[in-house]
Amino acid sequence: MRSKFNIRSIDFKIWMYLLVFTGVILALMWFLQIFFVNNYYESMKIDHTVSIAKEIASEYEKNDLSSVKKKADSISASDDLYIQIVIGGETVYPKKQNDAYKYEIEKAALELAKLPKNADYAKSVVTNEQTSRKSYAFAEYLNKKETSILYVVAPLYPVESTMSILRSQLIYVIFISLVMAFLLSIFLSSRISRPIRRLTRTAHRMARGDYGLVFPTSKEYTEITELGETLNLMSAELERSQMMQRDLMANVSHDLRTPLTMIKSYAEMIRDLSGDDPVKRNDHLQVIIEEADRLNKLVNDMLALSAMQSGTMTLDMSAFDLRAAIESVLAPYQVLIVNEGYDITFNCKDDIIVWGDEERIKQVVSNLLTNAVKYCGTDKKIFINVRRWGRTVHCEVIDHGVGIKPEELEHIWDRHYKTSSNHVRPTTGSGLGLSIVKEILQLHSSKFGVESKVGKGTTVWFELQVAKTNLIESIDQ
Repeated sequence: MRSKFNIRSIDFKIWMYLLVFTGVILALMWFLQIFFVNNYYESMKIDHTVSIAKEIASEYEKNDLSSVKKKADSISASDDLYIQIVIGGETVYPKKQNDAYKYEIEKAALELAKLPKNADYAKSVVTNEQTSRKSYAFAEYLNKKETSILYVVAPLYPVESTMSILRSQLIYVIFISLVMAFLLSIFLSSRISRPIRRLTRTAHRMARGDYGLVFPTSKEYTEITELGETLNLMSAELERSQMMQRDLMANVSHDLRTPLTMIKSYAEMIRDLSGDDPVKRNDHLQVIIEEADRLNKLVNDMLALSAMQSGTMTLDMSAFDLRAAIESVLAPYQVLIVNEGYDITFNCKDDIIVWGDEERIKQVVSNLLTNAVKYCGTDKKIFINVRRWGRTVHCEVIDHGVGIKPEELEHIWDRHYKTSSNHVRPTTGSGLGLSIVKEILQLHSSKFGVESKVGKGTTVWFELQVAKTNLIESIDQ
């Protein structure tokens, strides 16, 4: 049973990560509020005061005194600042001086008077001895000739009381945030991991051999949906593979049982009946040899197909004459032409040099031709056409047999699949011919396919690439 407190589970990790993230954010907020505000309040207030003074001085240079007064009124109303403008020793702004800042103004004036002639402003932090109030006093010459001076006083209020309030608020904020983060992390972790747990339960059932299951998908999360769809595809493929494995075992068992039974039966006949009769004994031995050959072919085909499907087989690629290769395949079939009336026509005008594994391509042509002989029509006509289309060589094997039903076409490449078509000629194949054709052509990266109409015949085709040497010769010609 899955532990509720498994530290490697998605539930626990999401819960932990969200809590850690919340803790880091709260710690950062505490640090900024308590330490940064306390340490930088004074410097920020001073910088703001200097900026305001520069703004008023710029207004004084560009406009008349009335505009400067309006600007000062606007600033005084929005900022906690005291502004005073003195021209020729007379205060022109404000109309009524504020005696509360008289001490700070006098200190600023003294600092300004101490400056050398090339200096334009003075600034200082002043503590009123009577009120113990701390302020920042700024004094600047607007016009030295007219002895125009701007004074700006900014109270520096103590922040300890503010910090105390912030600390109290932050304690509540931290507590509430941690509780909400805890609950939210539990909700999110459960919501995210729930569809994964469903997938896991279904996967456990599949691991016990229950194939063909449908994995649940979640429309809320794209990744989980894609995972579910991939697992469903895997489930379908496993079910298909299991069915094919069962069919393969059934077919192979049947194909192996027949020759083994024949070998055993004829061996017993030789032992019990024909051992002393040379003619019968030789006939019975020939049957045993043929059945052993059939058994050997079946095993070899199975091993070859398994090697190709597992990727352990490598091709011996080279340039070879496809026309000559097909003619060598046709040679053994002359006995069918002479003795059984088959009409096999090979249409290929010129030598065509292609790139591939010659022996494997011969095997492809042989398997297709054997299949055509097996299913051709009563006219026993088979056509092998080879045509070159640019850099591609198209090869097709055509028969006039009963054809293949449309619903069976996609299955003819499967191992041991047998169509419902009637055989014209009894054969003893392994049932793996077209499967081997498919694997060889896929190893060559070749296109291939089948076209068939019931009652009219079947065409199986494949394509190969022209060898580069042949292309160069064609261009030279």
